[in-house]
Amino acid sequence: MSCILHIETSTKVCSVAVTEDGNVLFEKVDKDGPSHAVQLGVFVDEAISYVDNHGIPFDAVAVSCGPGSYTGLRIGVSMAKGICYARDLKLISVPTLELLCVPVLLYQEELPDDALLCPMIDARRMEVYAALYDRALNPVRGIQADIVDETTYQDFLETRPVYFFGDGAEKCKEKIVHPNAHFLPNVLPIAKYMGPLAEKAVACEQFEDVAYFEPFYLKEFVASTPKKLL
Repeated sequence: MSCILHIETSTKVCSVAVTEDGNVLFEKVDKDGPSHAVQLGVFVDEAISYVDNHGIPFDAVAVSCGPGSYTGLRIGVSMAKGICYARDLKLISVPTLELLCVPVLLYQEELPDDALLCPMIDARRMEVYAALYDRALNPVRGIQADIVDETTYQDFLETRPVYFFGDGAEKCKEKIVHPNAHFLPNVLPIAKYMGPLAEKAVACEQFEDVAYFEPFYLKEFVASTPKKLL
Protein backbone atom coordinates (compact mmCIF):
# COMPACT_ATOMS: atom_id res chain seq x y z
CA MET A 1 0.00 0.00 0.00
CA SER A 2 1.59 3.28 -1.06
CA CYS A 3 0.59 6.77 -2.10
CA ILE A 4 3.24 8.49 -4.21
CA LEU A 5 3.58 12.02 -5.57
CA HIS A 6 5.25 11.98 -9.00
CA ILE A 7 7.12 14.94 -10.53
CA GLU A 8 8.37 14.97 -14.14
CA THR A 9 10.29 17.96 -15.59
CA SER A 10 13.08 16.42 -17.68
CA THR A 11 11.88 17.86 -21.02
CA LYS A 12 9.64 20.74 -22.05
CA VAL A 13 6.67 18.86 -20.59
CA CYS A 14 5.77 19.61 -16.97
CA SER A 15 3.60 17.05 -15.21
CA VAL A 16 2.57 15.98 -11.72
CA ALA A 17 0.54 12.97 -10.65
CA VAL A 18 -0.54 11.11 -7.54
CA THR A 19 -0.90 7.34 -7.55
CA GLU A 20 -2.10 4.96 -4.88
CA ASP A 21 -1.40 1.26 -5.33
CA GLY A 22 -1.05 1.74 -9.09
CA ASN A 23 -4.22 3.82 -9.54
CA VAL A 24 -3.91 7.43 -10.78
CA LEU A 25 -5.78 9.68 -8.34
CA PHE A 26 -4.63 13.08 -9.65
CA GLU A 27 -2.88 14.38 -12.75
CA LYS A 28 -1.81 17.72 -14.21
CA VAL A 29 0.11 18.08 -17.48
CA ASP A 30 1.42 21.09 -19.42
CA LYS A 31 2.86 20.24 -22.85
CA ASP A 32 3.26 23.85 -24.00
CA GLY A 33 6.45 24.63 -22.06
CA PRO A 34 9.05 24.72 -20.95
CA SER A 35 7.18 26.47 -18.14
CA HIS A 36 8.36 24.45 -15.17
CA ALA A 37 9.22 27.42 -12.97
CA VAL A 38 5.66 28.74 -13.36
CA GLN A 39 3.56 25.59 -13.48
CA LEU A 40 5.27 23.05 -11.24
CA GLY A 41 4.54 24.80 -7.95
CA VAL A 42 0.88 25.24 -8.89
CA PHE A 43 0.53 21.58 -9.92
CA VAL A 44 2.21 20.34 -6.74
CA ASP A 45 0.06 22.55 -4.50
CA GLU A 46 -3.06 21.18 -6.19
CA ALA A 47 -1.85 17.60 -5.82
CA ILE A 48 -1.04 18.02 -2.13
CA SER A 49 -4.37 19.72 -1.48
CA TYR A 50 -6.19 16.87 -3.19
CA VAL A 51 -4.42 14.24 -1.09
CA ASP A 52 -4.81 16.17 2.18
CA ASN A 53 -8.51 16.81 1.53
CA HIS A 54 -9.07 13.09 1.00
CA GLY A 55 -7.13 12.13 4.13
CA ILE A 56 -4.57 10.05 2.23
CA PRO A 57 -1.06 10.07 3.72
CA PHE A 58 1.84 10.32 1.27
CA ASP A 59 4.47 7.60 1.49
CA ALA A 60 7.05 8.93 -0.99
CA VAL A 61 7.90 11.43 -3.70
CA ALA A 62 9.16 10.17 -7.06
CA VAL A 63 11.05 12.45 -9.42
CA SER A 64 12.33 11.89 -12.93
CA CYS A 65 16.12 11.94 -12.64
CA GLY A 66 17.25 12.35 -16.26
CA PRO A 67 19.04 12.54 -18.52
CA GLY A 68 17.26 15.67 -19.68
CA SER A 69 17.12 19.42 -19.44
CA TYR A 70 19.54 20.77 -16.82
CA THR A 71 17.13 23.51 -15.75
CA GLY A 72 14.10 21.25 -15.79
CA LEU A 73 15.80 18.55 -13.74
CA ARG A 74 17.04 21.05 -11.15
CA ILE A 75 13.55 22.52 -10.72
CA GLY A 76 11.92 19.12 -10.38
CA VAL A 77 14.48 17.65 -8.00
CA SER A 78 14.56 20.78 -5.83
CA MET A 79 10.78 20.63 -5.50
CA ALA A 80 10.83 16.92 -4.68
CA LYS A 81 13.53 17.37 -2.03
CA GLY A 82 11.67 20.24 -0.43
CA ILE A 83 8.51 18.15 -0.09
CA CYS A 84 10.47 15.21 1.31
CA TYR A 85 12.10 17.43 3.95
CA ALA A 86 8.84 19.15 4.87
CA ARG A 87 6.82 15.96 5.21
CA ASP A 88 9.57 13.49 6.16
CA LEU A 89 8.97 11.37 3.04
CA LYS A 90 11.12 8.92 1.11
CA LEU A 91 12.63 10.07 -2.21
CA ILE A 92 12.51 7.85 -5.32
CA SER A 93 14.40 8.57 -8.52
CA VAL A 94 12.97 7.33 -11.84
CA PRO A 95 15.30 7.22 -14.88
CA THR A 96 13.73 9.27 -17.66
CA LEU A 97 14.60 6.84 -20.44
CA GLU A 98 12.98 3.95 -18.56
CA LEU A 99 9.95 6.14 -17.93
CA LEU A 100 9.58 6.74 -21.67
CA CYS A 101 9.34 2.97 -22.18
CA VAL A 102 6.36 2.53 -19.85
CA PRO A 103 3.56 3.82 -22.17
CA VAL A 104 5.09 1.86 -25.05
CA LEU A 105 4.99 -1.37 -23.04
CA LEU A 106 1.47 -0.62 -21.81
CA TYR A 107 -0.21 0.44 -25.04
CA GLN A 108 1.82 -0.77 -28.04
CA GLU A 109 -0.19 -3.89 -28.76
CA GLU A 110 1.86 -5.36 -31.60
CA LEU A 111 5.26 -5.14 -29.96
CA PRO A 112 7.25 -8.32 -30.87
CA ASP A 113 8.65 -10.45 -28.06
CA ASP A 114 12.23 -9.82 -29.23
CA ALA A 115 11.78 -6.07 -29.73
CA LEU A 116 14.32 -3.60 -28.40
CA LEU A 117 13.15 -0.23 -27.09
CA CYS A 118 15.28 2.83 -27.80
CA PRO A 119 14.00 5.94 -25.95
CA MET A 120 15.69 9.16 -27.07
CA ILE A 121 16.04 12.53 -25.36
CA ASP A 122 16.81 15.37 -27.78
CA ALA A 123 20.13 17.15 -27.34
CA ARG A 124 20.94 19.31 -30.35
CA ARG A 125 21.65 18.88 -34.04
CA MET A 126 21.80 15.11 -34.64
CA GLU A 127 22.64 14.37 -31.02
CA VAL A 128 20.49 12.39 -28.58
CA TYR A 129 20.78 10.71 -25.21
CA ALA A 130 19.58 7.15 -25.61
CA ALA A 131 19.64 3.61 -24.25
CA LEU A 132 18.32 0.25 -25.41
CA TYR A 133 16.11 -2.06 -23.34
CA ASP A 134 14.37 -5.36 -23.87
CA ARG A 135 10.68 -5.79 -23.10
CA ALA A 136 11.45 -6.54 -19.45
CA LEU A 137 13.29 -3.20 -19.21
CA ASN A 138 16.62 -4.93 -18.84
CA PRO A 139 19.33 -2.66 -20.29
CA VAL A 140 20.82 -4.06 -23.50
CA ARG A 141 22.97 -0.96 -23.94
CA GLY A 142 23.38 1.67 -21.28
CA ILE A 143 22.72 5.40 -21.55
CA GLN A 144 25.01 7.12 -24.01
CA ALA A 145 25.28 10.42 -25.84
CA ASP A 146 24.89 9.44 -29.51
CA ILE A 147 25.66 11.40 -32.66
CA VAL A 148 23.12 9.72 -34.92
CA ASP A 149 24.03 8.61 -38.42
CA GLU A 150 23.18 5.62 -40.61
CA THR A 151 25.40 3.25 -38.60
CA THR A 152 24.73 4.29 -35.00
CA TYR A 153 22.36 1.39 -34.15
CA GLN A 154 23.26 -0.87 -37.06
CA ASP A 155 24.44 -3.84 -34.97
CA PHE A 156 21.12 -4.01 -33.12
CA LEU A 157 18.99 -3.44 -36.22
CA GLU A 158 20.66 -6.33 -38.03
CA THR A 159 19.36 -8.83 -35.49
CA ARG A 160 16.11 -7.51 -33.96
CA PRO A 161 13.34 -4.96 -34.45
CA VAL A 162 14.15 -1.69 -32.69
CA TYR A 163 11.48 0.84 -31.69
CA PHE A 164 12.63 4.47 -31.46
CA PHE A 165 10.60 7.07 -29.57
CA GLY A 166 10.85 10.18 -27.42
CA ASP A 167 11.47 13.80 -28.39
CA GLY A 168 14.79 12.93 -29.99
CA ALA A 169 13.47 10.23 -32.32
CA GLU A 170 11.64 12.27 -34.93
CA LYS A 171 14.76 13.99 -36.25
CA CYS A 172 16.49 10.61 -36.64
CA LYS A 173 13.97 9.08 -39.05
CA GLU A 174 15.83 10.19 -42.16
CA LYS A 175 19.14 8.85 -40.85
CA ILE A 176 18.03 5.50 -39.44
CA VAL A 177 16.70 3.68 -42.49
CA HIS A 178 16.38 -0.07 -41.96
CA PRO A 179 13.53 -2.62 -42.22
CA ASN A 180 13.87 -3.31 -38.49
CA ALA A 181 13.65 0.37 -37.50
CA HIS A 182 10.24 1.51 -36.22
CA PHE A 183 9.37 5.00 -34.99
CA LEU A 184 6.58 5.65 -32.48
CA PRO A 185 5.17 9.19 -32.39
CA ASN A 186 4.01 11.28 -29.44
CA VAL A 187 5.72 9.31 -26.66
CA LEU A 188 6.43 11.77 -23.85
CA PRO A 189 7.72 11.43 -20.27
CA ILE A 190 4.54 11.95 -18.23
CA ALA A 191 4.31 11.76 -14.44
CA LYS A 192 1.44 9.26 -14.30
CA TYR A 193 3.59 6.65 -16.08
CA MET A 194 6.15 6.81 -13.27
CA GLY A 195 3.81 4.69 -11.13
CA PRO A 196 5.02 1.18 -12.03
CA LEU A 197 8.69 2.11 -11.70
CA ALA A 198 8.15 3.97 -8.42
CA GLU A 199 6.08 1.10 -6.97
CA LYS A 200 8.91 -1.30 -7.84
CA ALA A 201 11.37 0.97 -6.03
CA VAL A 202 9.14 1.01 -2.94
CA ALA A 203 8.86 -2.79 -2.98
CA CYS A 204 12.66 -3.10 -3.24
CA GLU A 205 13.23 -0.26 -0.73
CA GLN A 206 15.34 1.62 -3.27
CA PHE A 207 15.29 5.17 -1.93
CA GLU A 208 17.64 8.12 -2.45
CA ASP A 209 19.48 10.12 0.18
CA VAL A 210 17.50 13.36 0.15
CA ALA A 211 20.49 15.41 1.27
CA TYR A 212 22.92 14.25 -1.41
CA PHE A 213 20.84 13.13 -4.38
CA GLU A 214 21.49 14.82 -7.73
CA PRO A 215 19.81 14.07 -11.06
CA PHE A 216 21.55 12.63 -14.11
CA TYR A 217 23.11 15.82 -15.46
CA LEU A 218 25.04 15.88 -18.69
CA LYS A 219 28.30 16.00 -16.69
CA GLU A 220 27.85 12.23 -16.32
CA PHE A 221 29.02 11.89 -19.93
CA VAL A 222 32.26 13.85 -19.57
CA ALA A 223 34.51 10.80 -19.38
CA SER A 224 33.15 9.03 -22.46
CA THR A 225 31.56 11.65 -24.71
CA PRO A 226 33.21 13.71 -27.46
CA LYS A 227 33.82 17.24 -26.24
CA LYS A 228 31.50 18.84 -28.77
CA LEU A 229 28.51 17.07 -27.17
CA LEU A 230 29.12 18.97 -23.94
